[in-house]
Amino acid sequence: MATEAGEPTQRTQWRGQLWLGHDYGLIRGGVGHTAPHAHYAHQLLLAPQGPVTVSLDGVEHSGHRVFIEALREHAILDAPGMVFAVYAEPLLIDAQVLQQALQGVALEQDSLIAALDSCPRTPLQDPRIERALEALDQLLSAKVSATALAREAHVSLSQLERLFASHVGLPVRRLVLWRRLRLALALILGGHNITQAAHGAGFADSAHFSRTMKRLFGVTAGQALHGIELRLLA
Repeated sequence: MATEAGEPTQRTQWRGQLWLGHDYGLIRGGVGHTAPHAHYAHQLLLAPQGPVTVSLDGVEHSGHRVFIEALREHAILDAPGMVFAVYAEPLLIDAQVLQQALQGVALEQDSLIAALDSCPRTPLQDPRIERALEALDQLLSAKVSATALAREAHVSLSQLERLFASHVGLPVRRLVLWRRLRLALALILGGHNITQAAHGAGFADSAHFSRTMKRLFGVTAGQALHGIELRLLA
């Protein structure tokens, strides 16, 4: 149930465990309701105990298995019982390959993690993008300049922007926010509090981190993290 403004009025607290890998995440537990949002990850909801209901581009869908492509606007409206939520980086894991890899897999975390680990990755076809992404990850804790990334990739700024648009699917600034978010989660896994993790990942402050969480995942950092046990995978 939602208000006219689209904000969820039911439970928004998430509870359970989050396993965070290099290019995927897996949540097992109680999945809270969210505001409409879109993130740079394919998402697959697996609900063995009861169908989940989501809004996809404003249209409601229900099922025990719901797939949401990267960058597609959606909101979780109802998720009874225990749910597995899979998130996969679209730059390395193809949507169709992901769904096939998890088809028929036992719905328990060890089997799902094993299937995700063995899921074929799409290699980066352009070494210029690889160089830019490596430089981006090294700069995350400080200011990330698109000009600096272009220099590391040995391309002009306009070429870098075209490469990101055609191969990555996001402009540089939005990919920086996405990777900052992942780094902040990893820092929290390492024992940092939210404020320390926000600064360590290059956010201006914890409020900036929380706003980014709300924009990309439809919930604040407090709603998403206080009830979640975080586990970092190698």
